[in-house]
Amino acid sequence: MKIIVAGGDGFCGWPTALYLSKQGHEVTIVDSLIRRKWDQELASNSLTPIASLDDRVACWARHTGRTIRTFLGDLNHYDFLREVLIQTRPDALVHFAEQRSAPYSMIDREHAVFTQVNNVVGTLNVLYAIKEIVPECHLIKLGTMGEYGTPNIDIEEGYLKVNHNGREDILPFPKQPGSMYHLSKVHDSHNIMFACKAWGIRATDLNQGVVYGLHTDETVLDPLLLNRLDYDAVFGTVLNRFLIQAAMGHDLTVYGRGGQTRGFINILDTVRCIELAALNPADNGEFRVFNQFTEEFSVLDLAHKVQEVAAQDGLAVRIGNLANPRTEKEEHYYNAKHNKLQDLGLNPHLLTPKVLRDIFHSVIEYKDNVIKANIMPKINWK
Repeated sequence: MKIIVAGGDGFCGWPTALYLSKQGHEVTIVDSLIRRKWDQELASNSLTPIASLDDRVACWARHTGRTIRTFLGDLNHYDFLREVLIQTRPDALVHFAEQRSAPYSMIDREHAVFTQVNNVVGTLNVLYAIKEIVPECHLIKLGTMGEYGTPNIDIEEGYLKVNHNGREDILPFPKQPGSMYHLSKVHDSHNIMFACKAWGIRATDLNQGVVYGLHTDETVLDPLLLNRLDYDAVFGTVLNRFLIQAAMGHDLTVYGRGGQTRGFINILDTVRCIELAALNPADNGEFRVFNQFTEEFSVLDLAHKVQEVAAQDGLAVRIGNLANPRTEKEEHYYNAKHNKLQDLGLNPHLLTPKVLRDIFHSVIEYKDNVIKANIMPKINWK
């Protein structure tokens, strides 16, 4: 297949592009490289050293003989996006190209506005470009489990059967997003659903849980192919942050009581889910939703897991409780369905002690790159 990976220089996009290329697909990366600029803005960095995109794709070609085409530009620039689709004529477009940090979106008004404009307008441009140029192209859009929030009922995969006043319908699952970033994802979902209904576009919305892990079979081929690993309080996911803190001898920063529960997925499964969606596309006019995660953990669960792994290496790590900078329920019911991708053939990689210890050892290898000032949170929702 001919597949565009928008945001292909990022944490999820880069290993996805390599994996799809290895499977024999004709891959094109579209990226503005803005994620690298945010590191400069925040005086932060990836724990792992990241080569330039040119060096990355050249290295991949040397190792595999497979070429990944690249276009540098912004999805908010419609003429650029239109030209990319004219030149590539993709069968599928994988859309990772959004500002994906909830804390970043909550820094101030400017960052909230940027996040929503960047994410919502970029996705609107993708929808119009597909309609105009490649109407049979399957949009595979990365959503987030954060769209649902933490309702006191089971979370279904996108839709909910509702009985009301003696009548029944299947409706989109109610959304309770927890940040300006998560709100932008809800707006995306509504816009994509409308485009599918109005224009016959086909789309899959992958409501992904928190991604963990670093290496894939492809990224370990050469140091130039390394994926990024974010650890700061803005872009670093909770497990990454705990692993870095443990490696540094820092208390694990549990926000509030630590009962916040979310879905989690290994990066190895993320790349496989993308291919499964591509190989099994939605029908014309269909907007389908898959919940893309494999396990559920609370923040405190993860802290204890990291504490135990660190102890195996002789590191005594304490768990500390911080006043929660976020506005969220700290103890709640959470049971989300996630069957559809496994029905398509996903065989999950679970967070076993060995998997966690392997990630921890990679973190220890690069811990000298940590900027200590970025370990503690500085952004408050209130």
